[in-house]
Amino acid sequence: MSLTTCNVHFSQQSNKVVYLSSPLLKKLKLSGKKSVRLKLGNEVINAEIKQLNRPGNHLYLSAGIRQLIKVPKSGNVYVLNSGENEVQLGPLVGILSDNGIRSESNPFGGRTEFIKQIIRTGEHKAYLFGFTPNDINWQQETINGYFLDPQGGWYRKIVPLPDVVYNRLPNRKAETSASINALRERFVRRKIPIFNWSFFNKADVYKLLDNDPEALDHLPESVSGPSMEKIKEMLETHQFLYFKPTAGSLGIGIYRLTYHPKRGYFARYRKGSQNVLLRFGTFSGLIRMLQAKHGISLTHYVVQQGIRLVEIDNCPIDFRFHMHKNGKNEWVPAGIGAKKAGRGSVTTHVKSGGSLMTPEQALKTTFGDESDAVLEKAKQTAIKLSEAIERNYPHRLGELGLDLGIDKDGEIWMFEANAKPGRSIFKHPALRSEGRASVSYIFEHCMYLSNFQGQGGNG
Repeated sequence: MSLTTCNVHFSQQSNKVVYLSSPLLKKLKLSGKKSVRLKLGNEVINAEIKQLNRPGNHLYLSAGIRQLIKVPKSGNVYVLNSGENEVQLGPLVGILSDNGIRSESNPFGGRTEFIKQIIRTGEHKAYLFGFTPNDINWQQETINGYFLDPQGGWYRKIVPLPDVVYNRLPNRKAETSASINALRERFVRRKIPIFNWSFFNKADVYKLLDNDPEALDHLPESVSGPSMEKIKEMLETHQFLYFKPTAGSLGIGIYRLTYHPKRGYFARYRKGSQNVLLRFGTFSGLIRMLQAKHGISLTHYVVQQGIRLVEIDNCPIDFRFHMHKNGKNEWVPAGIGAKKAGRGSVTTHVKSGGSLMTPEQALKTTFGDESDAVLEKAKQTAIKLSEAIERNYPHRLGELGLDLGIDKDGEIWMFEANAKPGRSIFKHPALRSEGRASVSYIFEHCMYLSNFQGQGGNG
């Protein structure tokens, strides 16, 4: 296999000939060949090839060829000789998203800017486009994709089904519909890798890792749909617990339950923009309040052992590790944000009064000279946990958001794993370059999954 970049030109001839400059013919090991199989995405055609005496790597596609194979634009792109006399342009990468409220300039709502960033990262290297489920024509095996012009505006082009799909569907509701399940299965049947299959359910992650000894070391005790007896027993063992909805996000609906042998039971939670603290003389009073709000059975809740996290100003800190698969298919931490809880808040979410800082700032304050070693240990643990989740998960993953805590002894705990992590940590001025690196890793991993190997490069 030989991979190189070339400059694709569009010629106006109607014949079905591909013209290649002499250096490109040599690089692709096509010297002396009369024809070639030309591939873009899942479309392959046979074409005659002719040599052009021109320096540099140039490839000219006639109008006849372009119509058959639907090459979206001219300019620089990777070209791969995959052997068997087959030359592939691309890769052709589709970013799947959707939005209820959309316009020509904003086809993916709140995700439009992020999708632009990914497309720009791969420009002059690959063909990247955004699309929604409605843009696919399964009969024709084509997609009416959204491409970016040099001015940052969108234009539409019909292209073949891509080499790889990065799934950024925006919410759980969109993802659990029968039509989206069918869509993902259709890509899989055509052997088109799709990564970030769906959002995780909190309880599912714990079930996944239930039999993984490497991961269990770092998981607080968690029970889904707990009985009253179990909650009471765990409160007496651990003194405090978190009680969370299995499909929640942004810290909504989370309670911190505490037991003091002499003072009774306490529940702390967020109501609107306020932090609420309630005290109960008896355990049954606490349970009655939870049942009144969430139903008798509490089946949609997980109860989790509380961990005494490191604190700054008496406010606990946890860490968001934004993990990516890179161009070598290895897990790497692209960005780490330290989140300090607001005073009296149950969670460290910024919307609940929390604040964001760099991990170095947070750990220096709490561990002093040991902080570098603690951070390195946390990074290695995050890689180990990502590998464990991937090992036990039935679909392809390329990105994870891990919420980790570090206790006062420097031990690392995982509270949650998100398969489609938000990107709010990258808004911190000190984490902007990590945000750019994160986007580069997405592109690199698309290169890896589409078998365009050899010269990916993080840039």
